[in-house]
Amino acid sequence: MIYCGIDWAERTHDVALVDDTGQLLAKRHITDDAAGYKLLLELLSEYGDSEENPIPVAIETCRGLLVAILRTGKRKVFAINPMAAARYRDRHSVSRKKSDPGDALVLANILRTDMHAHRPLPDDSDVGRAIAVLARAQQDSLWNRQQLANQLRSLLREYYPAALEAFATWVNGLCRPEARELLKAAPTPARAARLTRTQLQAALKRAGRKRGIEAEADRIRDVFRADWAHQPPLVEDALGKQMLALLIQLEAACTAADQLAEAVEDAFPQHPDAEIMLSFPGLGIQLAARILAEIGDDRTRFADARGLKAYAGSSPITRASGKKSSITRRWVKNDRLNHAGYLWAFASLRASAGANAHYRRRREVGDWHAAAQRNLFNRMIGQLYHCLQHRKLFDENTAFPIAITAAA
Repeated sequence: MIYCGIDWAERTHDVALVDDTGQLLAKRHITDDAAGYKLLLELLSEYGDSEENPIPVAIETCRGLLVAILRTGKRKVFAINPMAAARYRDRHSVSRKKSDPGDALVLANILRTDMHAHRPLPDDSDVGRAIAVLARAQQDSLWNRQQLANQLRSLLREYYPAALEAFATWVNGLCRPEARELLKAAPTPARAARLTRTQLQAALKRAGRKRGIEAEADRIRDVFRADWAHQPPLVEDALGKQMLALLIQLEAACTAADQLAEAVEDAFPQHPDAEIMLSFPGLGIQLAARILAEIGDDRTRFADARGLKAYAGSSPITRASGKKSSITRRWVKNDRLNHAGYLWAFASLRASAGANAHYRRRREVGDWHAAAQRNLFNRMIGQLYHCLQHRKLFDENTAFPIAITAAA
């Protein structure tokens, strides 16, 4: 059997082929373009690669055009963790020497000796992979929006506390279009104090507000005209210009988040698993799409529910040595899936009586809030695995039978 290892880079890649005995059969240096990909496929075909008997490939990434080319057909592509590859390199060389062709050889030998310990990339559908792209991009845009909002809040605290006070009663505060429109109309507290009722009402209408415009304009006008501390005029004007520059970035982030959310809303219902996932309490389209993006739709990806729970970081980990034993939370996990699970568990407390009762029981036995929610997420993601495997919708009586009986 032949094994292939590829040490990828931005512009060029190194390829190595070894046989069962570990003998190096061929090595190539290819470019990251169509010509290089063609040379790679010709090299694999020269050494017996075919549709019926493809050569497995090890590489230290799971995305990109090179991986997409390799995943055509039935070929198994193994995404090796770079840390695991570095540890394997130390098994055969103590001099700490390193080269790109040598790394390709290391990756090929990992498959030759330890292929059973690694999993190939899941065979997700094109629809599932497209949803994963959109859901992850939307999640990244939300994180970017929040980061920019935090920077803007920190800047406003330095010279413009009246704006923070005026927007404090609004949900999402600085990310709302009303807040952004008012900041553009009055970038400094001195200009804000001179705004009239008519100007404030016009700004709220431009932001899309439909109700309570007069009352809200009066409230904001009173806040802006209250007694506040001020920076020197020149410094205040300079800070106002800095704020407007940051506001442009925040508006772009808000627009991107909204557009990607609409794209997810359109794409996710087309997936065959959408009905099952949306039947679970606390899961809406956005959150369900994030979970699907991380677990995929390949039913053979996880051997059982325990594997999925460990991947999500919801199940605890035991460390035992001699007379000492400790049970702690998992630190090595899929952070995106773990974050989505925290939101899922929190939302299910109000959407499901059984989930709420389970959470209360965990708090009564001594769990903190985060630990109780992690335990609830651990239970519900196991139920999700069962429903997806057997193509069943969520049933409250089956999921939490004891809690429902006690409540009745």
